[in-house]
Amino acid sequence: MKIKKYIAEFLGTFFLVATVIGSGIMGDNLSSGNVAVALLGNTIATGAILYVIIKSFEDLSGAHFNPIVSIVFYFLKEINLKDLLFYLIIQFIAGFFAVIFIHFIFELSLLQISSKPRMGISMVLSEIIASLGLILTILMVRKNNKSNVAISVALFITAGYWFTSSTSFANPAVTLARTFTDTFTGISPESIIYFFSGQLIGLFIALYIYKFLR
Repeated sequence: MKIKKYIAEFLGTFFLVATVIGSGIMGDNLSSGNVAVALLGNTIATGAILYVIIKSFEDLSGAHFNPIVSIVFYFLKEINLKDLLFYLIIQFIAGFFAVIFIHFIFELSLLQISSKPRMGISMVLSEIIASLGLILTILMVRKNNKSNVAISVALFITAGYWFTSSTSFANPAVTLARTFTDTFTGISPESIIYFFSGQLIGLFIALYIYKFLR
């Protein structure tokens, strides 16, 4: 049933965003102002949840949890336009609900707007590299050994947190969700254009490289 894959996409995206924001809050609370320690906690938690949710839901929905991943598979003709639109809507909605839930359990104001600017050409280039790397990881590893996709994605994002200046968002749904939290992982609304641009450019470059290598 199609409803099962939509539920899977909602749950996976919800847990991804909840982990990104929740671990950021927890790390910030416990690190006594040490940003490196807070980021390390955020990184480990995000990599771990990625492995779990991909392994849990890949046979139901394909485990996208990310609009650029869904768009890539649409261009590869592995999902149809209807599923693409539903996936995108579900991913963005799940991300918003995750933010509200995390704010509630940490006893924070439920509705927030981030005041943390992340702007400039460096952010665009960083997100191009992050998104390019993520998409190529998924496509190339899946081609060679599908069972290793989950661990490969988890490891790439774990590394991406530390080798990119943007901390490797590489996901428009997560990016938008983070505008609604004024906590450690927040991003100001005016910064979105830099991230979305980089993510989309990275997507198409990755798709081109993948088709060329094939």
